[in-house]
Amino acid sequence: EVQLQASGGGLVQAGGSLRLSCLASGFTLEDYAIGWFRQAPGKEREGVACILPRDGSIYYKDWVKGRFSVSSDNAERMVYLQMNNLKPEDTAVYYCAAETTTHRDPEITVATMFRFPNSIGSWGDGTQVTVSS
Repeated sequence: EVQLQASGGGLVQAGGSLRLSCLASGFTLEDYAIGWFRQAPGKEREGVACILPRDGSIYYKDWVKGRFSVSSDNAERMVYLQMNNLKPEDTAVYYCAAETTTHRDPEITVATMFRFPNSIGSWGDGTQVTVSS
């Protein structure tokens, strides 16, 4: 059973940094794409970044603009989202999610995750990030 546990959220002032962590269990990490998503109050869930732990390929939504970076530690089964220069509009609940890439084109999998996040089958509990101005 795919299990994901996100942590690391909190309250930070604008311009500050946070590192979110996603602990993955119950599946072979290298056979999945792991994505970070967020949902602000009253808004739809949106993609932030995605990583393919098998080869380290990374994908970001355009608006990230170098402020965030995603990484994985496969041995520890962890995926991280480093967030720098945070802005009040980054306030949201952040989630990690997983989609298998077995028998699938990984890039198409990532594109689908970003475009149709509600189609993703495995989600962790979110972690709240609040950025004060």
